[in-house]
Amino acid sequence: MAAARKRTLSGFEDVIDGKTTIFKDSGEKIHVAALILARGGSKGIPLKNIKVLAGVPLIGWVLRAAVDSKQFDSVWVSTDHDNIEKVAKAWGAQVHRRSPEVSKDSSSSLDTIQEFARLNPEVNVICHIQATSPCLHPFHLKEALELITNQDFTSVFAVARQHHFRWQEVKKGGSVATKPLNLDPSNRPRRQDWDGELCENGSFYIHTRVTIEKGLQGGKWAYYEMLPEYSVDIDVDIDWPVAEQRVLRFGYFGLEKPEAVRLLLCNVSGCLTDGRVLISVSGEEMVSVNTRDTTGIRMLQGEGVEVILISSSEDLTKALADKLSQRTGCEVRQLGKDIQSETKAMMDDRDLGWKEVAYMGNDAPDVDCLNLAGLSAVPRDAPVVAINAAKYSCHNVAGLGAVREFSELILLLKKKAKSQMEQDRIHRDTF
Repeated sequence: MAAARKRTLSGFEDVIDGKTTIFKDSGEKIHVAALILARGGSKGIPLKNIKVLAGVPLIGWVLRAAVDSKQFDSVWVSTDHDNIEKVAKAWGAQVHRRSPEVSKDSSSSLDTIQEFARLNPEVNVICHIQATSPCLHPFHLKEALELITNQDFTSVFAVARQHHFRWQEVKKGGSVATKPLNLDPSNRPRRQDWDGELCENGSFYIHTRVTIEKGLQGGKWAYYEMLPEYSVDIDVDIDWPVAEQRVLRFGYFGLEKPEAVRLLLCNVSGCLTDGRVLISVSGEEMVSVNTRDTTGIRMLQGEGVEVILISSSEDLTKALADKLSQRTGCEVRQLGKDIQSETKAMMDDRDLGWKEVAYMGNDAPDVDCLNLAGLSAVPRDAPVVAINAAKYSCHNVAGLGAVREFSELILLLKKKAKSQMEQDRIHRDTF
């Protein structure tokens, strides 16, 4: 067990196996909680907080970052909706069922945070994380919290630097001239000569209990600056496709390194095919395979990822399995009922761990493997039990591009990780 103790202005903190615990000088433990507000009645996008973004429920992105940061004694979602509660628990959060009084359209975030603080008197510091900030990373939370624990600030909020020239608004039809608010038009600066302005990006707000009880008045405030690429805020549907591309490039995908994926195990029925078996008058059985999906498999094979197609003898005859193997260039392995044990045996034969395996399943028998695999996915039309276990939910349905979509994600994450490794190597070689 790796342990370390560090002195802070307000006491000291112990770090054991990466988990930070903060104490006052008296030895009393300081309880730091993460709180995500996720009301069910979003007006812009219905149930926006659990709408799937880049394969993950929106709220899942910030919950993953909060849990993996190891900075919080508890992680909470405050909601009034049953479906949001289910998703929150699936992603490792406790749930605060907010009262009707703070669930109205007119209710403020502060009203809900104050209710949470009142019902949880053991909490000393609350980090209010916005569910609509999917590019949040654990290091953002860790560094911002240190401003509270090490530098004695009472409130910290996230900002991003912007380079926008602002002008005073005037009402349409009026004759009043507008005025510049942050520039001299006769001496307009170049972007590289201007530091820009710091604007709240809404990612998170951290407050001590006393500051919250006082209605966020007074205290010692500090900002934490995030790079613009991490500053994504989703309010309307038009933001969604832009946010998905940003998340795939700059989002946080978990503690496991995606570049380690060396093996993809993919179900035939319900993933590569739509699950139907066509039977001719003469008794021949047939399945349909989309060329987009087989191309995705070849893309993985070209990058050194082994692909094994898995099925049960009930779903696929040996003749069909042989034909499918010939068509895709993959081994087709027919498994029994204990999928996890047989999968583990295949991994052991190749000296692989779960973090080096990607798994694509589609139903309850796949749940254990979906949970254990370093990267896992289900088609869009998979049952809820499988969707909740997977790390990625495809936009495409089974048999119509879901395998291709997951293949592209695996390759994107590998490319991203290799780029980061190269940057780290350059940094080490240079400095």
